[in-house]
Amino acid sequence: MAKRTIKSKRKNPAEWLTPHEAAAYLELSYSTLAHYRSQGGGPIFYKFGWRVAYAEPDLIAWQNGQRWSSTSNKLKD
Repeated sequence: MAKRTIKSKRKNPAEWLTPHEAAAYLELSYSTLAHYRSQGGGPIFYKFGWRVAYAEPDLIAWQNGQRWSSTSNKLKD
């Protein structure tokens, strides 16, 4: 089985992003994304052994769920 590499410049949106790439994509710090991953509330992620990866469609879906009309009123999908 061939090893799949994670690329930062993707042609196929189904390719995996590293946690550092995902954090940059979301304009978050790596540590904030790691905190979300351990505590919940962040984007869906995948584990392949010890390796963590994100799919761009999951990042977009999570981003779209972060819409607020005021500080106390989260918009529903």
